[in-house]
Amino acid sequence: MAAAQTPGDSPVFRTGVADVRVDVQVTEHKRPVMDLAAGDFIVTDNGAPEPIVYFGREREPLALALLLDVSGSMRKNLERMAATAKKALGYLTPGDRVAILIFGRRSKVHLPLTDNRAEAASAIASAMEDQSVGSGTNINPAVLDAANYLDEKAEPRWRRAILMVTDNLGLNYRSPDDVVIGRLLSADVVFNAIVVGRGIRPGPRRIGQYENPDFTPADVFKFAEWTGGEATKASGPVPFTEMIERIRERYTLEYHEPEAKPREFRRITVNLTPAARARHPEAEVHARNGYYAAAQATATKP
Repeated sequence: MAAAQTPGDSPVFRTGVADVRVDVQVTEHKRPVMDLAAGDFIVTDNGAPEPIVYFGREREPLALALLLDVSGSMRKNLERMAATAKKALGYLTPGDRVAILIFGRRSKVHLPLTDNRAEAASAIASAMEDQSVGSGTNINPAVLDAANYLDEKAEPRWRRAILMVTDNLGLNYRSPDDVVIGRLLSADVVFNAIVVGRGIRPGPRRIGQYENPDFTPADVFKFAEWTGGEATKASGPVPFTEMIERIRERYTLEYHEPEAKPREFRRITVNLTPAARARHPEAEVHARNGYYAAAQATATKP
């Protein structure tokens, strides 16, 4: 469960947003559940039920940013991932686009958004050879860069997702978690991660323990929880194909944004109706935890 704290960054808000859009993943035994209709979902905004005004499945193009940790400890994992890249990217549909971003001490675009899946598969294979990003594992700044990239390059109607592959052995490096979460939410990006090697989720801070907020351990699991994505610990081969399939097989729900104060953070919950839950008793529903109410003036950075 995500922490109760509300993200507190200064996001860029787009004007003219009349509807709230929510990407929803429903899985049962790790497999996508794809027989649901709009009437199978219950959506609340700050606790109030909201009627769904748009329901989509597989219709909206996907802009996917693969964010690859190219630190030295990741070489074998990326090589295994590259070997399955062609099959994994085969789950994308015509019109989908994928970009490759790599990071170490800093991040860069290794391959801009493209609908050429063969080119993307080749770029994954060559990513490890690009050492221009320096040594280190600065995870939070890399996630911010990927969110900004998708917000700039993806069309408004495209779904947006990040899939990071990392050992999670890094720091936030002056980019606190709440800033990253806020940017992901304001850019409508669903964050996903595959954590390999020795990486684990950081434990809670001990009472009385001092922690420099600019250099805390990275926690990609938190980003996935807040945005409705998935973060998984891979104990064996990188489950690249399975993750791509689950990212692609998601539902899109929209409802009219209720009246709210500009830039107010509002909570979202998405659940199945009792009838849908009876059909899928072990289903897991993942959706973002909230959003920022639209600003009423021209989009600016506060």
